[in-house]
Amino acid sequence: MNKKAIIYDLDNTLYTVASIGDKLFASLFELIEKEGIPGERMPRIKDDIMRKPFQVVARQHHFSNELTQKGVEHLQNLSFSEKIELHADYPEIKKLPQVRFLVTTGFTKLQHCKIRNMGIEHDFKEVHVVDPMSSNQTKRTVFTDIMQRHRYSPAEVLVVGDDPESEIQAATDLGIETVLYDKNNRYHEPTATYKIKDFSELGSLIFGEDSD
Repeated sequence: MNKKAIIYDLDNTLYTVASIGDKLFASLFELIEKEGIPGERMPRIKDDIMRKPFQVVARQHHFSNELTQKGVEHLQNLSFSEKIELHADYPEIKKLPQVRFLVTTGFTKLQHCKIRNMGIEHDFKEVHVVDPMSSNQTKRTVFTDIMQRHRYSPAEVLVVGDDPESEIQAATDLGIETVLYDKNNRYHEPTATYKIKDFSELGSLIFGEDSD
C-alpha cells in the first residue's frame, strides 16, 4: 500500500465504549426506561447505544419522537470526567509513519470530553467530530474534505474503524481502502478491504508483510 494518511474512528476503535458505558449512559438508560420501554428490550438497546449514534438507535428501536428528543437533549449536555483507558494496542498506531486523522460521530461536547480524557488530541493532525445536531456533515463529507485540502487521492488514504455501516461504508463509497477493527470477531462476513483484531496487524497490511 502506498498510504500517506490513515483516518481513524474513535468509539470502539481506539477504546471500548462498554468500559465506561454503564457510568456514562446510566442517566440515559434511566430516561429510556421511564418512558415505558419494556425491560426485556433494554439489553439490546444498551448494546446498540454503545456502538451506534443515538439517532440511529432511536430509529431502529422505534422510539417515539418525544423520547428521541429527550434523549438528544440529554446527550447534548452530557459530559464525562473520568479517565478513559485506550486499547492496549493503541500505541501501535503511533509507530506508523502515515499522517493520522481522527473522525468520530457523536455529540460535540461529549466527544471532545472523551478525547481530552484519553489525552490523545495531539496524536492526530486533525480531530473532527461529526455532530448531526449541529451540521449537515457526514463522515463521507469529512473524508472528502480531508482528501481535497491535503491533496490525497483515495488510493493514498486508509480508513480504520469498527462500524461497517458508518466509516467503513463511507470510505468504500469514496473508493478508499478500509480496515475493519473487529477486536471481538463480531462480523464474520467481509465488510471491508481488510479485517484486524489488533493494531499490531496494521503495519503488516500497509507494508505488505504477512498481509495475506
